[in-house]
Amino acid sequence: MHNTVGPARTTDSAIAERAGVTRMTFYRHFPDEASLFRACTAHGLDKWPPPDPQAWLQTADPEARLRLGLGQLYGYFRIAGPGLVLLARDAPLMRQELLSSPSRVDRLRAASEVLLDAWGARGRRRKVLSAAINHAAAVTTWQSLVQQQGLVEGQAVELLIGMVKASLNE
Repeated sequence: MHNTVGPARTTDSAIAERAGVTRMTFYRHFPDEASLFRACTAHGLDKWPPPDPQAWLQTADPEARLRLGLGQLYGYFRIAGPGLVLLARDAPLMRQELLSSPSRVDRLRAASEVLLDAWGARGRRRKVLSAAINHAAAVTTWQSLVQQQGLVEGQAVELLIGMVKASLNE
């Protein structure tokens, strides 16, 4: 339900009803909200593992690494993106202890760092480049370009590579 209506709109009663169990049975398995979120995060990572950015390190050329990384991220978003969009929407409404670590968000942040490091930028140039790469690697950017604007993933990736390269001129 976290992936279909979002965690802020998911109730214990609705989970128990959907699972076909009583609320008492639900509470025996998940005595508190934190245990439920840990289990859901672990399940999500097992069922929909994000790409491994460490594999991208073997691609030294920054543009080629960006193309590879964004291509894999957007393939991942095709599967896990709708749920990630809901999680991102609801995260500000959730207590901090419910946002388990390492989460998918933590792993995706690490992916952006691997993409950024390939460019070797420093100072202000790195700050602007970082903003461009973080934006390109965000599930909400994928949602906007692919789901809302109707681009195919390859078109979205190429558009964003152009944006990232343009950010180097700042």
